[in-house]
Amino acid sequence: MANGTAGWGMKFLLWAGLPFFALLGLALAVPDVASAWQARSGDGTAGTFIARYETCGRNCTWHGDFVPDGDGTPRNDVIVYDGPDELTPGATVAARDTGARRGVFAAQGGSTWLLFTGLAVAGALAAIGWVVLLTRAIVKRSRS
Repeated sequence: MANGTAGWGMKFLLWAGLPFFALLGLALAVPDVASAWQARSGDGTAGTFIARYETCGRNCTWHGDFVPDGDGTPRNDVIVYDGPDELTPGATVAARDTGARRGVFAAQGGSTWLLFTGLAVAGALAAIGWVVLLTRAIVKRSRS
């Protein structure tokens, strides 16, 4: 009986978990992978992030405004990726706007590009795994 329960749990994890993780990884990361890599390369619009307020959950995130150095569009209420650990309201950080949906990247750089890339790859692998699982189930059913 324990083996049957464990097998059912694994099947549920594969059938429900793979598409969930595929959607999660692809929806959260893919749109901003290119932006993160551009920031890593020093591309984008240079400017200044002005810290306004901090929100904390598992991690703390600073929200504020981005003002470009020259041409470019200011952005309000964005987050700063890879910002310094210690900010205070009104503090400024050199940043780059590369078009990421939720924020701008601190010019000092960091590892956010790696996080976005890893999530996108994990999402793609989960999607591929789910398609393989689905294809095998269809083939197995057609042979029965």
